[in-house]
Amino acid sequence: MDPFLNEEQVEIQKAARKFALGEFPQVAEQLDREETYPFDLLKKAASLGFIGAWIPEEYGGPGLGFLEASLITEEFWRVDPGCSSILSACFGGQMILYYGTEEQKKKYLSPIPAGEKIMGSAITEPNAGSDVAGIRTRATVDGDHFVINGTKMFITNATIADYFVVLCQTDPEAEKRHARFSVLIVEADRPGLTRRKIHNKLGIRASDTGELVFEDVRVPKENLVGERGRGFYQFMDFFDRTRVNVASQAVGLAQGALDRAIAYSKQREVFGSSLASFQVTQFKLAEMATRIEASRALVRQAAWKLDRGEVDTKLIAMAKWFSGETAVRVVDEALQIHGGYGFIGEYDISRLYRDAKIVEIYEGTKEIEKIIIGRRLLKD
Repeated sequence: MDPFLNEEQVEIQKAARKFALGEFPQVAEQLDREETYPFDLLKKAASLGFIGAWIPEEYGGPGLGFLEASLITEEFWRVDPGCSSILSACFGGQMILYYGTEEQKKKYLSPIPAGEKIMGSAITEPNAGSDVAGIRTRATVDGDHFVINGTKMFITNATIADYFVVLCQTDPEAEKRHARFSVLIVEADRPGLTRRKIHNKLGIRASDTGELVFEDVRVPKENLVGERGRGFYQFMDFFDRTRVNVASQAVGLAQGALDRAIAYSKQREVFGSSLASFQVTQFKLAEMATRIEASRALVRQAAWKLDRGEVDTKLIAMAKWFSGETAVRVVDEALQIHGGYGFIGEYDISRLYRDAKIVEIYEGTKEIEKIIIGRRLLKD
């Protein structure tokens, strides 16, 4: 029993692990090899309340907190990150929950927990990643519509989503750089929107990632989310919540790598003894486990604060950076413990090794997180 979780949270954690262990192992390697999205898993997970766990009950969701959602993410990623891409079916939904109109919430959030719709969030561009304010996609006003032109890159759920929240320049002449942007909901079937899947990624290959090209895509003004000119600030607030989820992914992946390293070290014999009997192996496992526990503590504290209405940007950045770095370090050591066998696809650890790097990159690179931490320290 985890002393920091209540009985309900422990049961949610157990249920998530049971589902992942029961569903992921038999399809994980195939989905990774074929780069196919696990639609069947999405439906099954939705039926158990794992999709959009944070979506309130009045919009069809379970109405759980950030901590509960974090537990689900951790347990899913512990078993397989690629299969866990089903949890991204609601990516972008928090933007609508916090800034959308009541009509937008009912229309776009309600179908997600049932697995009926998938959404995405379109921010990054070919020449604008960490510099969010550097995006060039524009939305100009034409009567009662916005007309969008531009290109988005590395978009999760790019070719499978039913709609996206898109960051655009709506006021390019605004004096303040950060006041030039707004967020628009764009349905995937609107004329002028082209979607292309990105193949041969290093990891999380079951996750659908791609490019969006907007050519005179028209959306009605009522698709504006929040205030015009406040889109940049809305997305910064959005990231303060979604980065906790990424940190949870990292913790889960690291724990999964450690689980596999421990199991392998016990059954592998070298020089007439189990690999686990050597002090050098025990030191590696000790360091891995300690970093994981430290990362988990950061993540849970950040999630706990969010559930109480406290957005601790510094703590969230710490959790995102440290847990991401932990995942990469731990899986590297886990593969080292596997030796040559870890280098071939027969063992899960080779796939986890490829999957791990992304948690140091997306939704804020580790360099960006350190900048945030440093600035907050100096400001405080």
